[in-house]
Amino acid sequence: MATPINTFKTVTANLTTNTETLYTAPAITSTIILMAQVTNVGETTEDVTAYHYDGSTVSTELVKEFPVPINDAVGVLTGKLILMPGQSFTASASANSALKITLSLLETR
Repeated sequence: MATPINTFKTVTANLTTNTETLYTAPAITSTIILMAQVTNVGETTEDVTAYHYDGSTVSTELVKEFPVPINDAVGVLTGKLILMPGQSFTASASANSALKITLSLLETR
């Protein structure tokens, strides 16, 4: 059976104070992050930091210590983000167990 050319995926995670890799584009696959939304389910306003990692040494902040109000959500991308094979999307929060993230992705070969 043939491998699909385009595959939609959803990635979800609870953010912590440690910067965690949430998604890495697989070999021979480019990925478009269509949406990245962070929701605050905690008791106080918390901050989110999200990065694009180039797969070797450069990590670039997409948002840095961006406040997410209580019972609200924010988009951490203002457009789409392209990840080439080996590149990653990483994120962290100012507190554990308060922020949740959802990524909508399109993998293409």
